[in-house]
Amino acid sequence: MAQKKKRLLQGNEACVEGAIYAGCKFYAGYPITPSTEVAEGMSVRLPKVGGKFIQMEDEIGGIAAAIGGSLAGLKSMTATSGPGLSLKQECIGYACIAEVPLVIVDVMRGGPATGYPTGPSQSDIMAAKWGTHGDHPVIAVTPSSVPEILTETVRAFNLAEQYRTPVMVLYDEIVGHMREPIAIPEPGELEVVDREKATCKPEEYFPYDDRHLVAPLAPFGSGYRFHVTGLNHKQDGFPTNDSKVIDRNNRRIIEKVETNKERIWKNEETALDDAEVAIFTIGSTARSARFAVNELRKSGLKVGLLRPLTIWPFPDAAVAELSKRVNAIIVPEMNLGQMVHEVERCAKGNCEVEGITRVDGEPITPAQIMHAVRRFL
Repeated sequence: MAQKKKRLLQGNEACVEGAIYAGCKFYAGYPITPSTEVAEGMSVRLPKVGGKFIQMEDEIGGIAAAIGGSLAGLKSMTATSGPGLSLKQECIGYACIAEVPLVIVDVMRGGPATGYPTGPSQSDIMAAKWGTHGDHPVIAVTPSSVPEILTETVRAFNLAEQYRTPVMVLYDEIVGHMREPIAIPEPGELEVVDREKATCKPEEYFPYDDRHLVAPLAPFGSGYRFHVTGLNHKQDGFPTNDSKVIDRNNRRIIEKVETNKERIWKNEETALDDAEVAIFTIGSTARSARFAVNELRKSGLKVGLLRPLTIWPFPDAAVAELSKRVNAIIVPEMNLGQMVHEVERCAKGNCEVEGITRVDGEPITPAQIMHAVRRFL
């Protein structure tokens, strides 16, 4: 078999390729550093595959239009960074309660507020989980390389369609702007999940049929008439104040993710079989961590890496199991401590948990990680 030709792509360009591969046909957004290349790329690629690109007047308009595109039956996405993610939160909640499949790419930069537009950060982890109010489902994937941005973008679209919910692709500015060689997968090489179609008669259709955790979503204009609202609603989508219906639906939209965590979780383990100290991290920081593990192993130190590619739902089971086998878990992150609290919650005192933080717009280095690990070995 002939070797695949590789291209040198930026992370944000790989995101575009992943979206096109997954069948995205609609992009709406607003330019914001360091995610703008995603919008630029989609504006070029979408017309070539029969899709539509629209630049909206602001971040709120971007996600609102993307929601509309999805309701019309198109796989839809938007991309942003921290300040834009803040502005999109109301619409993210709307997409959660209305159960609209949607992919939101967040290329993380320093904050708060305008912050450091060209500097890397991992400070949107909790915003991805808790940014919008109310109890709601959250799925977020976290690639750490250019090829992985492509494959995880495809997976994000698959998860959005499977569970009728917004899915976030979180990666930091370093991963978004770095370039690596990548072979674009051939059609059929990666799984692509399409939206389940309604097969019942139009008069029998309920977009929020509570007999199913995830009901089929008929596209607007397909002959199935239904109502969409951000209010608590009945099976037909119209608002309700029936407490039992409200309770059932609020629990159902959480349950459809929680009961499928085993399918949604995805982790990478490096040298954990005999590890006495483990590192838990994501994104570009995981690249520093992997280098640190390799160097420390050369010195005979037993250290390993657990890298989640799904950060939400949080990999509770993997962290809990790991905490019973190691003396300490080190959590490097480019923020002032977000993942570390989740790791502590899952470890339940089984081992020591220590965070490494950095918020000066510079990456966490292998030396910082190695210094922290040596304290426990």
